[in-house]
Amino acid sequence: MNDLGTITAEGAHATLTFHRRFRFPIDRVWAAITDDAERKAWFGEGTVDPQGETVVIEPEDPPAPMEAKRVTGRILTWQPPANGRAVFEHEWHQRIVEDSVVRYELTADGDETLLQFTHRGLSERNARGFAPGTHAFFDRAEAFLRDETPPNWSERYAEVAPAYPAWK
Repeated sequence: MNDLGTITAEGAHATLTFHRRFRFPIDRVWAAITDDAERKAWFGEGTVDPQGETVVIEPEDPPAPMEAKRVTGRILTWQPPANGRAVFEHEWHQRIVEDSVVRYELTADGDETLLQFTHRGLSERNARGFAPGTHAFFDRAEAFLRDETPPNWSERYAEVAPAYPAWK
């Protein structure tokens, strides 16, 4: 499985897609994505509130003012792990990009978990900009799951950025 994301453009919007295999059970990966304390370790402060159906994310990185990085939105789909599948989908409202939607689809594969992540509704230019950063965040999540110190986001971004198409 290739860790690189792909960008598919359709008209004025694009979809950024990542497929990742995590060598952990689906319940463990679900917790890393949806539990506030666990998510903080690899992504940043925030609140995922399925009862209130809201998401607030304040990522530690990239190095930019918080008002530019803060993400808010409504939870659109909340399906905790059952029968080897889980889905978490929410709106992505961030001052610096178009309103969009992110979706985490988890599928159990034995003791491992396949993740299909999509971020749809961005412009192609913004999807290209988000690709290496999203890649860096998933590398941080993987390190967190392995009980390792997550790599520095900016350094990891710089390492993976050359593998992605440049901004147009």
